[in-house]
Amino acid sequence: MGGLGVDEAALVAALGRWRRQPERRAQFRRRFPGFFSASAGAGIERCEDEYLRHLEDEFARFRDAAVLWALHPWERDARWAHYALHGAAHPRGVLVEVACTRSADDLLGARRAYQALHHRSLEEDVAYQVKDATAGLLVGLVAAYRYEGARVSEELAAEEAKALAAAVKAAPATASASRLVQNEQVVRILATRSKPQLRATFKIYKELHGKPLEEDFAGEPCLQEAVRCLDSPPKYFAEVIGRALREDADKHAKAALTRAVVSRADADMEEIKDAYAKQHGAKLADAVAKNTNGHYKDALLAMIGK
Repeated sequence: MGGLGVDEAALVAALGRWRRQPERRAQFRRRFPGFFSASAGAGIERCEDEYLRHLEDEFARFRDAAVLWALHPWERDARWAHYALHGAAHPRGVLVEVACTRSADDLLGARRAYQALHHRSLEEDVAYQVKDATAGLLVGLVAAYRYEGARVSEELAAEEAKALAAAVKAAPATASASRLVQNEQVVRILATRSKPQLRATFKIYKELHGKPLEEDFAGEPCLQEAVRCLDSPPKYFAEVIGRALREDADKHAKAALTRAVVSRADADMEEIKDAYAKQHGAKLADAVAKNTNGHYKDALLAMIGK
């Protein structure tokens, strides 16, 4: 950079070399004190707003992939959450995605970054900004700090599968789409249980009722997305990418392609590639290469890996 444009090829090469090496990007941020500054309260090197706008202008041909890649993951999630709450017609599903696919420590880090960036908590912003029936569930999801051990209680899974079934059965068929998302048992289970425990519950529910829980949450997109994210992030992100690569994808679906690739490049991209191949019968890298162009395509492929 420096007023003479951007060497896109060099940046794409860095994307590939630093794939699955978050410590290298941390070093990168620390060596650019004009662009990034230490945020003691959040424990990250945050990007200055003035320079964030500059970077977005410089990297127009990359869309926002290069900018998002450079940010600390916690800051990135905090900015996505803020945009979901304050951006014009931005899908609230981004909140569910951030809350349900991150580790407990990463979600906590995103909440700390949100406070450092916006001088209020993510939880209070969700409670204030979300005016519909999903507010209680969303507050519970973003505020969660789930147990991350492997221990699962089959007895508890069976009990809560029955509780979910009772909630579905009790919901009046003529009610609006808010009928289940406000159910205290449904919210409690989805917002507090560990992911392995929830997967056991979802498995028993399917065995008892012959179909997955998300099907019985039809008409409740917030609940359906929460279940998909909690049950299998790789499968969920493979579906997100598949929708983004369709010819009729809208701007939000296309933006989700960048979000999915950037956020999962260091996490579970190999599992996402496997899930995508099972869902679509094609390699993810081939599909991205076919449906994107230029240095943006190169950047995505560098993060996806061969």
